[in-house]
Amino acid sequence: MFRRWTTDPVVHPHEALLGMLALLHSASSREVKMLQTADLDPRARAARLGDRPHPVPLDPASWAVLERCLAHREAQRTDNPHVMVPRQTKSGRGQASTAYVSHVLDACGFPPRMIRCTRLLDLGNTMDPKLVAAALGMDPEATMIYLADHVDTGRLSNQSKTAGEVTCRT
Repeated sequence: MFRRWTTDPVVHPHEALLGMLALLHSASSREVKMLQTADLDPRARAARLGDRPHPVPLDPASWAVLERCLAHREAQRTDNPHVMVPRQTKSGRGQASTAYVSHVLDACGFPPRMIRCTRLLDLGNTMDPKLVAAALGMDPEATMIYLADHVDTGRLSNQSKTAGEVTCRT
């Protein structure tokens, strides 16, 4: 998917933007559809996404995809302040519809929520879930659902490892 969104010129810019932001930055569909040009900082190559407490620094691949989406937006000659501007909102100032955004990734075969959840699963299992929640502007409990049924034995202390090995002697 990464290669598809960063190198294939046939891929629609909206698909590439939503896909990359979900895949690398665990952005929700709502965060992407609400993103406006005023939320972008070209000097820092960062974007303010949703309720996150800080702007999100974008890697070169994500920034290139964003620039491609902005060029697509500019070619539409619209005054709509949003980055993702489909034909339906070109003449207005509203954001893309939920229905539009939910189908942007149809061509790649994965829904936006699945791509975001995969990233959250990885972050929640490799980092402190409370820090992940704070960085993404989520409730701390929200990241806990991604920890279900996963125990990384490499992160357990020796005492915890042996506690499970205690057997009863009669």
